[in-house]
Amino acid sequence: MPSRYHEVYDGWVSNPEAFWAEAAGAIDWFKPWDKVFDAEGGVYGQWFSGAECNTCWNALDRHVQGGRAEQVALIHDSPITGTQKKFTYAGVLAEVNALAAVLADQGVGKGDRVIIYMPMVAEAAFAMLACARLGAIHSVVFGGFAAKELATRIDDATPKLIISASCGIEPGRVIAYKPLLDGAIEIATHKPEHCIVLQRPQLTCDLIPGRDLDYTEAVGAAKAAGRKVECVPVLATDPLYVLYTSGTTGQPKGVVRDNGGHMVALTWTMENEFGVKPGEVFWAASDVGWVVGHSYIVYAPLLHGATTILFEGKPVGTPDAGTFWRVISEHGVVALFTAPTAFRAIKKEDPQGTFVPQYDLSKFRTLFLAGERADPETIKWAELKLGVPVIDHWWQTETGHPISQNPVGLGLLPVKYGSPCVPMPGYDVRVLDDAGHEVGRGTLGNVVVKLPLPPGCLPTLWHADERFFTAYLAEFPGYYKTADAGFVDDDGYLFIMARTDDIINVAGHRLSTGGMEEVVAEHPDVAECAVIGIADAMKGQIPCGFIVLNSGVARDTGAIEKEVVGLVRNRIGPVAAFKTVVTIKRLPKTRSGKILRGTMQKIADREDWKMPATIDDPAILDEITEALKARGIGV
Repeated sequence: MPSRYHEVYDGWVSNPEAFWAEAAGAIDWFKPWDKVFDAEGGVYGQWFSGAECNTCWNALDRHVQGGRAEQVALIHDSPITGTQKKFTYAGVLAEVNALAAVLADQGVGKGDRVIIYMPMVAEAAFAMLACARLGAIHSVVFGGFAAKELATRIDDATPKLIISASCGIEPGRVIAYKPLLDGAIEIATHKPEHCIVLQRPQLTCDLIPGRDLDYTEAVGAAKAAGRKVECVPVLATDPLYVLYTSGTTGQPKGVVRDNGGHMVALTWTMENEFGVKPGEVFWAASDVGWVVGHSYIVYAPLLHGATTILFEGKPVGTPDAGTFWRVISEHGVVALFTAPTAFRAIKKEDPQGTFVPQYDLSKFRTLFLAGERADPETIKWAELKLGVPVIDHWWQTETGHPISQNPVGLGLLPVKYGSPCVPMPGYDVRVLDDAGHEVGRGTLGNVVVKLPLPPGCLPTLWHADERFFTAYLAEFPGYYKTADAGFVDDDGYLFIMARTDDIINVAGHRLSTGGMEEVVAEHPDVAECAVIGIADAMKGQIPCGFIVLNSGVARDTGAIEKEVVGLVRNRIGPVAAFKTVVTIKRLPKTRSGKILRGTMQKIADREDWKMPATIDDPAILDEITEALKARGIGV
């Protein structure tokens, strides 16, 4: 069908307040707003000021009352433990209501903070919703985070209580959470009053009398007593959660998400942007510790009345490269949202896609990729093997929902490989030079969003309005700085080429490492790659490529490296000065799949560096160091 995108986007441009007021009709409000947008409120304005609402009510209660009580709301699928469990909307509400009663008994109320330090278990989602029910502000910290990192977040959020588990489970290992939790509380200046700990059978832990409660016992007692906790009305502009993202100063930034605008924006995206209808099964293969887990595992699908999957596993190794197709087949998934890294891992292990035809994917309609730049070769591979549209889209922890994508629900636009397509309603995307002047079509520059940001985006940082202004709004007055570099083409398609830190200057030429990675990824033997800029006395910087080969490739690595150099020289030209390629076993990544290019660059440039808190496997950096030393780099 012809796309309605331009008509809808133009409708937003002509009257943004009317657009979002209409979208807000999908949400239940306890009290209507005084203003759709209050330009005088907050740092750059506030959405739905004066309105009262509750996110838990909209995610659960209204669906139970509206006929979805027996529809499956949440599927917990854990190939790691070999278990599955399905919860209806009524079932999730019963769990959340009981946990909310336990929290209330510990003195948690409106405005209090609760840190959630959990693995990928259903109880993590229940904890988020129980906080929302009480008007408390949750802050999810990735399970297994080091004690020092957790302590930093405890001191910033000053939680009244922490909800945790005895352990997390990774392929081949069990991670004890309780020693990390206890260590963090010991280090932290702020001391939470209580901890609620879910005992997992794979590894139980000792509880501290007077401080720690057993999750299962406490929730079971609340259920047995028939406790009922009503949803607490909060202002639309009150915080729902604080999610910490790394800061350049070492102090993490607490991204604040409000209640009202968040619900309106996420609900609108589910059908219009992701093409998912209420009652259908949507799967975001992420973690609740990341923004994708907040937006598209927990809140958006439940607000929309869909069924969501909470997956405790990996794209490969639990047990094989077919696990994604197994989940899609068994649960009737219509749309999957994951990171390009996951598909590169699958492609590396099963380059021919031999697992795909072993499963019934007849209900599967769309694959969405975000979190890392989706290289065209990975997209083409997925299109070929799955036979469905593959949608690259772009957004950030700060925005909470897509800035740019191909809007499935409005009708697909033509695909341009390497582009996350067009800006979504709410986002007026511009490209500026370093002096703040708009550049021409096709010219690389700083990607920014004209203020105000749409509903659902961060209104500020936790207790740090000035830091928010300085970090995001000060450099380009009137705009939000994404810190991404890219360009807009003649058709209005956006191309995100790299973080602005990843634009390298080679003998005066500004070049995108992302553009080079696109070319490197085209080599048939390359499974994954990364390109960084390393210091050079003559040219300022020169690019260095890292490649991981597909499983089963037995060719001489030197020959492959020469072919990769040739590809880049042919496609981008000698100006790129691309001469060095290093073959490695694996790339260093965060647990959400982002490649740690900045750390790799510091190693290559012999700069001081710290072990990234979010790294998946620290041993990889030793491998990188040795591989570079073998080439005389970084020594």
